[in-house]
Amino acid sequence: MIDSPQAPSRTAEQVDRAASGLPGSAKVWALVAGVCLAASVPPWGWWPLSFVGIAIIDRLLIDTTPRQRFGRMWLAAAAWLYPAMLWMWDLTAPGYVAAGAFYAAYFGLAGVVTVPRLRRWLLPGTFALAEFARWSWPFGGVPLAHLGLSQAESPLRYPARLAGPLLVVMAVVVVGQALSATATAVAADTAVAAETRQWRRQWRPPAVALGLVALAVFGAFIHPRSDVVRTAEVALVQGGGPQQTRASSSQEPVVLARHIEGSARIEGPVDLVIWPENVVNPGRYLDLDNAYDLVVGVARELNAPVVAGWFRPVSDTVSANYQSIINPDGTETDVYNKVQIVPFGEYVPLRDLITRLAPDAGLPRRDLRVGTEPPVLDTPVGPIGVSISWEGFFEHRSRHSVREGAQLLTNPTNGSSYWLTQVQTQQVASNQLRAVENDRWVVQVAPTGMSAVISPDGELLTRTDVSERATITATVEMRDGRTLASIVGPWPVVIYGLGCVAVGCVALGRPQGLRRRGPG
Repeated sequence: MIDSPQAPSRTAEQVDRAASGLPGSAKVWALVAGVCLAASVPPWGWWPLSFVGIAIIDRLLIDTTPRQRFGRMWLAAAAWLYPAMLWMWDLTAPGYVAAGAFYAAYFGLAGVVTVPRLRRWLLPGTFALAEFARWSWPFGGVPLAHLGLSQAESPLRYPARLAGPLLVVMAVVVVGQALSATATAVAADTAVAAETRQWRRQWRPPAVALGLVALAVFGAFIHPRSDVVRTAEVALVQGGGPQQTRASSSQEPVVLARHIEGSARIEGPVDLVIWPENVVNPGRYLDLDNAYDLVVGVARELNAPVVAGWFRPVSDTVSANYQSIINPDGTETDVYNKVQIVPFGEYVPLRDLITRLAPDAGLPRRDLRVGTEPPVLDTPVGPIGVSISWEGFFEHRSRHSVREGAQLLTNPTNGSSYWLTQVQTQQVASNQLRAVENDRWVVQVAPTGMSAVISPDGELLTRTDVSERATITATVEMRDGRTLASIVGPWPVVIYGLGCVAVGCVALGRPQGLRRRGPG
């Protein structure tokens, strides 16, 4: 009997090429990957698809030139961000088109430095760094529709306790690469089934990747928890009303009346009443003093302080957006003015140039005054952190609150001007991450939805529907203490990402020098 010749060993790159499993057009697969990522974030929230999307991207980077990697990553990111950030069209259509293309370029550049041979080490860092870049610049960034939000309902949200949402993003990429490596290993079994060493070599990457993610989740579970100082009864008031409405002076008394009526539904004693962002809007039909007296009347009726959201002009060119504590005795004891403001929504960057180019774009006539106070309000139940609307998406705002002693995190917001439910659902998911990162209870309250109560484990306990009138009364814990994430922020992941970029740049300059010979 003659033995058949043994199949020659193949390098890791050769196995990758043979097992890529992506027949047909790379552009089509890039689009498929992007659609999977888009579908994984709210409002769809099919979170396992995020791993599928990353696995496809991982396969698309095999055996490619820098130009190919840029094009494939850009196309995948565009197919993800354009549908997942469709809400921006209603705010500024030209800005939506430009922002999608610009932010996708961050991921294209991440693809360039993710050299194929080292991609299993580099892609988690370069991808996370691209996310961090679009959360930060230009005009303060847009941290919506990111992969961390896709995991708000999955166990992968827990590593946020260690290094914030950027670590969750990196965990998603690692799991997606493990899925990709598993496909490689399955294909390699057929080709090298007789070679035990080669078989082990192919299955090692997915095993190591999943082990690292499991270690991060376990580390988050054994992380020391914050101390419970006391409990408090809080009432959230959602006045209700139609979505996609614009600010109108005729609506100022109507919106306030809805929240006064909603407050009348509160049953039993409460320690604190929280109203949404800018529902007290003095102007043409609502005098400032009368508006103040109406809020004081609610505080007296309920014998509890009201955290009221105000929006009013302070000059011909400047407006103020703030939350303040109105007490039953008629005093206003603390105020927080919004710090992180919305470009083209609350202020106009390069106003002179923009108004000349687009004089009829419907941009705000006044810019919002930027606050300087710490994001904490002192209340009878203890210090509460305040992130007004847009600020809730920025992890550094709630981290600042906790650093200043906040024992409860609040996110009064107003999404009534947006169409669809993308902003509202992504904001709830973002606050689930804020809760885990800081080990705090988080409450979100909006005039037309969504309002929510979230536990320190990121569990969504209550959530209202859009446009309904609702009052939520909840018992929450006031907590003290800081998590690792609230101390170090995203910087460990950012540093790793910068290191990956440096290694990738070196590899681009010496492509042959990093190529090992023989079986890999």
